[in-house]
Amino acid sequence: MRRVLEYGGVAAGVILIAIGAFAIYKANDGKNTVASNLKQQQIVGTPDMTPSGIAAEAKAAGLPSSIPLPTCTIANKQVTNGQQARCFAQYMQIHAYEATGGVPYSQMPRYASPDGKGTNDASKATKGANGQPLDNPARDVWVTETALTSALNMSYMAEQISLFGLGVGIALLLSGVGFIILALGGALSAGGWLFNRSAKKAEAAKPAAPAAG
Repeated sequence: MRRVLEYGGVAAGVILIAIGAFAIYKANDGKNTVASNLKQQQIVGTPDMTPSGIAAEAKAAGLPSSIPLPTCTIANKQVTNGQQARCFAQYMQIHAYEATGGVPYSQMPRYASPDGKGTNDASKATKGANGQPLDNPARDVWVTETALTSALNMSYMAEQISLFGLGVGIALLLSGVGFIILALGGALSAGGWLFNRSAKKAEAAKPAAPAAG
């Protein structure tokens, strides 16, 4: 039974090391994929993408103080990792607020109106060539912003998952090494199968004692 436990400990250690190494490889591959895809987009922060720059713009646009402003900086920098992508997405959201006067998508009137304020009353909306009310163009700003920021935030989330996978992989690898050390430690101790096997070999190698005359 003891030998079974010792063999099992070594086998478990090897399996954990293999899984840990695979997790580390996949985590690194995922992180590199995020970076590669972001570099292909050639996204560069605009000069106003600093805490002080965006604060001045928000004040000039009359945005309410309840809208949180970004505290990171991405001005004139290329987006090459998830953290930078998330930062860029935060500034994009403020730009969208500036374009819509601080009104989010859910609070915007559905249709365009002659006064430019929009309306939910189709009879008061601006009509197109076919006589149908035209959609509020300001809502398109939010649709575009949401699509782009969602993609950027997904890059951030993917990178964070990769980092988590890296941590798990390292933990599994170290656990596997620990299992093997414990298993071999028991095998090398007196009474362990490896100890007994070595002792038997040493005993067999000894020259036979001469017979008494």
